[in-house]
Parts: sequence; structure tokens; C-alpha cells
Amino acid sequence: MKKPTRSIRVILADDHVLVRAGIRSLLEKMPEVEVLAEASDGREALELVLRHSPDVVLMDITMPRLNGLDAAARMTTEHPEVRVIILSMHSNEEYYWRALKSGAAGYLLKQAATAELGTALQAVARGEIYLSREISKRLVKQFFVKGIVGRKSPFEQLTGRQREVLQLIAEGQNTKSIADILKLSPKTVEYHRMKLMTGLNVHDITGLVRFALRMGLISQEG
Repeated sequence: MKKPTRSIRVILADDHVLVRAGIRSLLEKMPEVEVLAEASDGREALELVLRHSPDVVLMDITMPRLNGLDAAARMTTEHPEVRVIILSMHSNEEYYWRALKSGAAGYLLKQAATAELGTALQAVARGEIYLSREISKRLVKQFFVKGIVGRKSPFEQLTGRQREVLQLIAEGQNTKSIADILKLSPKTVEYHRMKLMTGLNVHDITGLVRFALRMGLISQEG
């Protein structure tokens, strides 16, 4: 009898407990998959990657403290052997372009069929890129026809640290709290906030919150 191949070791990150439970239930029915741990935000996901060294991280975009796209960018830089699949409800092109530019190896819509989840995991574990079937043809066409990979949106022109500060401001954290979370001085946080407002042409905190909401860094849920 042929010896089974090594399991695909997975960390699951989503801030909704019921969503995580549903996805975990699907994963646990796949004999080739082993779920190592679960995270409720991007910072926790980074800590779990360091602790468990998974093969793949399945990660939502909109999560507190650190969103999935910025977490993916850090993971793929600090742990290039780890493959990230973004799980999202967003089929808008802005989101999957940002996901690919962040270094994610896959972008899977949450409404995708169960079979597609297994296919995506196997593909990225082999070193391939996987996109939900619903968006892959559209994405390829845009890549060649529009050439939008070379264009940077205002959000993409922000540094990783500026995006972290932006998300925490939008979540209602004050300067001292942000400084504590990011291990920066309050003066440095104020500097980043000033650069954010200048770069985005936004003049108050409310404007920053609206921008973060539009970019999917925070949820509209109360």
C-alpha cells in the first residue's frame, strides 16, 4: 500500500468564531489537511505562524488589530516558505489585486464550493497560485488589457507601518494605545498620522476612518 503524503498543515485566521468553526469543519473532513491552530486577528496569526511553521495560512481580510492583507505581506516577507490564501467575501478587483501584491498565493471567495477549498490548498501547497474560478478569467484579462499591476493606488503608496497606524486609528485607539501596541513612541505615532493625512489628502480622523472602511481595514458592523 502506498504511504500517504505528508498532511498540509494549516492555520485558520478569521475574527468571526462561527465562520472559523464552519471552515474548520470543512477542513477536518479533508484527510490530507491538518488544522494546527486558529487566530482571531492578524497579529495573533503572525504569532501562530512563528510558533507552528504551517504550510498554509487561510486568512480573512477584515480583522481587528492587523488586517489580513498587511498580515499576509509580513508573513510572506518574514516566512517565505509559508503560503497564504486570502478567504474573502469581496469579489471586487481592488481586493484581489491587493492580495496578490501583498504576496498571497491564493484568493478564495467564501461562497466558493467546498471542493474548491481543497483544490486551492493543494495548489498553493505545490507552489502554485490559486484564484477563485469566478474571478480568475476576469483577473487575467485585466492584467493584460489594463496593466493595472503597475499602477499604485493611494493605499498602496502607504508604508506597512502607516497602514498599521491607519487601521488602529480607525479602530478607535488613541496615540498612547497605538504606541504601546506597535512599540513606538507617541511622537512617532503622531508623525505617522501626519504623514497619513498628508498622503491621503485627509484632514481629520473621521476622514481616515472613512478611508479605512472603504479599504476593508475595518468592518461596518457595529
